[in-house]
Amino acid sequence: MSASDLADAEEEARPKKRAPWGVIALVLLTGLALLRNGSGEFDVGPPQPAGAAAADSRVSEPTFVSAVRPLPHAVPDRVRIPAIQVDAPVIPVGLDPDGWVAAPPAEDPNLAGWFTGAVSPGEKGTAVVVGHVDNQLGPAVFYGLGALKKGSLVEVARKDGKTAVFDIYGVEVFEKNNFPGDRVYSSKGAPELRVITCGGGFSEQTGYDGNVVVFARLVEVR
Repeated sequence: MSASDLADAEEEARPKKRAPWGVIALVLLTGLALLRNGSGEFDVGPPQPAGAAAADSRVSEPTFVSAVRPLPHAVPDRVRIPAIQVDAPVIPVGLDPDGWVAAPPAEDPNLAGWFTGAVSPGEKGTAVVVGHVDNQLGPAVFYGLGALKKGSLVEVARKDGKTAVFDIYGVEVFEKNNFPGDRVYSSKGAPELRVITCGGGFSEQTGYDGNVVVFARLVEVR
C-alpha cells in the first residue's frame, strides 16, 4: 500500500457522521460487492450453516443488554476466529462508485474489511466485517465461516491496543434477494458484530446467491 493509499485509508477510518440507517439499509439490502467476486470454481463449495446454528431470537432481540461496557471508537487491526484458523489483517472499506459496500482486494485471500459506515467493533451498535469466501486461486479468508457453531469466538484486535472478544450466537445464510437488512444490521442495544461472506448456491452468470452471516455479541475486552 502506498503512502497516498495509507493516508486515504486513515482519513476514511476517522470517526465521522454516519449515514442514516435508511440509507445504509438501501445499500446493504442489495447485497455486498463481494457477492460479485467469489469464483465458485471448486468441486466442493464452502461449508454452509447448519440449521442448529441459526440465531435464537431470544438472545438477539433489541432488549438484550451486554454485561461488558462498550468501547470507544477505534480502528480495527486484525480479526481472529480460532475455530476456523482465521487470523487476518483488517482494512477500512466504504462504498464503491456503484453504491455497494466495497470488498477487500480479491487478489489477497487473507484480508478482511471493516465497513466504516457502521460502528467500530466493540462500540455500542452493530459493527460489520466482510471478506471473500474464495478467489481464482482457492479458498479465501472466510471460506470456513459457514462451519462455525454457537459459542465460538471472534476476536478483533483494535489499534488502541484493546481486543474485543465476541461470542457467536448464530450463523445463517440468507438469499441476497430476500436479505433481512434490519435484522442483520440494526443496533441491538449492545456492542455486536456481524461477519459476512458469500454463501448459498453459485452460478457463473450471477455468482453466489446469498450471504453467510455470523451474529456475535461482545463478551470480553482484553
